[in-house]
Parts: sequence; C-alpha cells; structure tokens
Amino acid sequence: MDISFATWIVVAAALVAANLPFANERVFGFISLKPAPSGQARTKPFVARLLELLVLYFLIGAVAYLLESRIGNVFAQGWEFYAVTGCLFLVLAFPGFVFRYLKRR
Repeated sequence: MDISFATWIVVAAALVAANLPFANERVFGFISLKPAPSGQARTKPFVARLLELLVLYFLIGAVAYLLESRIGNVFAQGWEFYAVTGCLFLVLAFPGFVFRYLKRR
C-alpha cells in the first residue's frame, strides 16, 4: 500500500467519523436509543455526541496505527501529536455540528 493512499484513507475515514455523531440520532450510527415515554423519537444528548466523538477519534487512531505499521516502522508520538490530531478531529466535525445545531430549520 502506498503511503499517500493510506494517508488519504485515514483523512477520509476521519472526516466521515467526525461527522457521524451529528448526522443521526443513533449511537455509532446503528444503536438506537430508547423511545421517550410519550412515544416520540428521543434525541441524542450533546454529551453523548461528545463521548461518541471521543471513541471515534480513538478508533480512527487505531486504524491509522495499523496502516502505519503495515507500511513500515511505527514512529513514537508525544502529547503534542495527540493534541494536534484531537484538534484536527474537532475541526473535521465542524460541518456536522453546524448542520445539527446552528442551521435554521
């Protein structure tokens, strides 16, 4: 696998994963929440979306680690790497956040 191709796979997967919590009301896209007592659909709380975003960040990190290990040597990363990639993941989640909370309906 080419290094450039693996990089674009990780970027595309991160873009999809970062917007997944804001795209639907199911947890991780397939686990539905219990319905509200009145029978209406329950909306996912913001804290659940943030926790889902955190879990997806680590899942994409694991995929990136596996791809890096298949290409060659795995480089050691410090806290700076995780701070930058966490902020990048939040930036990639911005379109989903805008669509869910800031767009007028």
